[in-house]
Amino acid sequence: MRHFFLSLMMYLLVATTYAQQPSVPVAVELNTASQAALDGLPGIGPHQSKIILQERAKGGLFKDWGDFSARVKGIGAKNSVKLSNAGLRVNGLSKPPAAHTVNDEKH
Repeated sequence: MRHFFLSLMMYLLVATTYAQQPSVPVAVELNTASQAALDGLPGIGPHQSKIILQERAKGGLFKDWGDFSARVKGIGAKNSVKLSNAGLRVNGLSKPPAAHTVNDEKH
């Protein structure tokens, strides 16, 4: 009985440890991603991924996050941060954090 109890406790400890592990987003490179890979990102559905691929085919590879935002409607500052946090990369880079200014502080 004692062996069973110890085994059960060990199982619960291992299960709890794995359940608490934060999920790490899988990197998706914007300039090489397929439609399926883009669809897998939260915030990008089939329609948006199709627009991204059409723009990439028409205008060439995206140079950086600013180029991506400028060329694809609906990819603004907030969306690009969410996509970057979900694993999207432009030329291997996540979106740099916004510069902090004095106006950003709340008084």
